[in-house]
Amino acid sequence: MSKEKKATLVQISAENQTKEAPAVDLIEEKAPEQINRETAISILDRTLGGGLPSGSMVYIFSDARSMGEVFLYQFTQARKSYYFSNDRHPKYVLRDIQNYGFETNNIVFVDIYSAYYITAHGEIVDNIGNELIDAKIVEFTESNLRKIMAEAEGMDVNIIFDSFSFYLDLNVNPGIIKRLINVIYETTKKLNCLSFLYGLKDTHEKNLENGTLKSCDVIFEIETEKNSEKVSNHLLIPKLRGRAQATETLRFIVGDGIQIDTTKDIA
Repeated sequence: MSKEKKATLVQISAENQTKEAPAVDLIEEKAPEQINRETAISILDRTLGGGLPSGSMVYIFSDARSMGEVFLYQFTQARKSYYFSNDRHPKYVLRDIQNYGFETNNIVFVDIYSAYYITAHGEIVDNIGNELIDAKIVEFTESNLRKIMAEAEGMDVNIIFDSFSFYLDLNVNPGIIKRLINVIYETTKKLNCLSFLYGLKDTHEKNLENGTLKSCDVIFEIETEKNSEKVSNHLLIPKLRGRAQATETLRFIVGDGIQIDTTKDIA
């Protein structure tokens, strides 16, 4: 669509705010066909009917006690993964992934942690709460997403944010975070890939958190229950856009990666 046509459509819309506007087809190209993308957790894929729909932005909404980040580690086994590491240095994340026996050859780290916390001379710097630095780190993230979009066109990839809570905690205007979410969303759709945003429950300002959950196509909600005898982790999938809602609750343990219990009694 030309710039002239876009401007005309906007002008017509503005001039007829109180009138019934005619239907106008503005869609010039079809969205990519969705196919199933495996997660590398076979029981989860079976529960999802073969995997997650391609082009899905997935929010992993996790209890901080659950070790939910291991889902991210295992997801890297399905395909090449661009791993945005901001809560910890990538070398420690890499070591943890290897400790579970997972391959790491297909992981490309984007080192947000060092860009935010470490100077060019290797010194730790306290940038927490610095609005200017926080805004720049979002710009740095968006710049890397644009590079990934160019590099990974036509490829089957994951984009992983460990964690997205890092961004929700930044001292920036909420509009900047909404812009970042939109860049992730558009990148995911255009590459027809999977993106995973790992966030901690009961941590963030509700309006911002709910806006993030609304934008995502899929929500994995992870809960941890503890009694005097054991700790029990549960995975629920309350949102699965474009598919029938998954009603089954999956119980899992962290052993050699994520091990899902197939028994029906989850009490």
